[in-house]
Amino acid sequence: MSAEKSVVAKSLDLKIQRLRADSACQEFILADAKDADMGFGIAAPGPNYRDPDRRPFRSLAEFRDIMREIVRQELVDIMLMSASASELLTIEERLFENSAVTPAVRANDTTDIWLGLSGRYASQPSLPFRTATIDHIQCGKLTCTPHERLLGADLGLYSVTLNNDAVLDRDALERYREFRLEAEAKQFRHFLEVFAPNATGAYPPRDVGRFINDSIARMLAGVTKNGRPLFLKMPYCGPAAMEALFHYDPTLVIGILGGSAGTTLDAFQLLAEAKKYGARAALFGRKINAAEDQLSFLRHLRAVADGQLPPVEAVRSYHGELAKQGIRPVRPLDQDLCSTAQ
Repeated sequence: MSAEKSVVAKSLDLKIQRLRADSACQEFILADAKDADMGFGIAAPGPNYRDPDRRPFRSLAEFRDIMREIVRQELVDIMLMSASASELLTIEERLFENSAVTPAVRANDTTDIWLGLSGRYASQPSLPFRTATIDHIQCGKLTCTPHERLLGADLGLYSVTLNNDAVLDRDALERYREFRLEAEAKQFRHFLEVFAPNATGAYPPRDVGRFINDSIARMLAGVTKNGRPLFLKMPYCGPAAMEALFHYDPTLVIGILGGSAGTTLDAFQLLAEAKKYGARAALFGRKINAAEDQLSFLRHLRAVADGQLPPVEAVRSYHGELAKQGIRPVRPLDQDLCSTAQ
């Protein structure tokens, strides 16, 4: 099995270089978060629009086929996967070898993302946990040789959920420190996801956006360049919170997470507004996975990200594409042009 590096430049690397050189540049990183099998159980592959009554969700094989199509389309900069999906697509099939798309793997799965319908984990304070190891992400087995580390993904997503509880939050940050040190030793890059508090009990933060910003600023202050995340993934808490973090440290590449699926306008508008106030990356999972036609949805999402289409026009154009393909939209155009609470 070949472990040669891709001869094609990765769009993520080029954009990160430009953003670090000029934080005001308009480069925008798009990631498809197809790591839902780490949290959603059998619903992870998304809705099955072809036969919803008999089989409401796609199969895992269909889920991975869509990943292949999106990677070949090359409109996203990152394909985020589970370690098992990456083993197949990155290590065995060499899907990313001559692609501008960067493979990435969810490197931990805290209890608050265990979202299968049969559980109640999300209502309890987040606890740190890691299923995948860095070695398994890099080469598919317990211990990699230096040569084998080139086989798999060299980028991972690490998530932290802080709940304004000193004991729980210290434990979460200690686990993050352990991961950072191991990642640096094994030349494994990561980006950092900071979720909003999920179960604060009697001590909810007065201002969630400020709490997240303060947490990011504090947890990265003690991290030197070699251990820092490549970029951030966080909820969009509005213009003031986004501007405050961008003003505090413009060298941070701020990315937003997508949250629930919502309408098509929700997705396009969220990206456009976050970019306006300082975000330079978007990592959408459910918003892409719930789309009637994911490739067309991503073409329009990329057009919004690159300033080629405003959100409302992009929604209209997307519906036009669905009509041309004979695909029935989940919502009629007038409803899909509505903004819902996210």
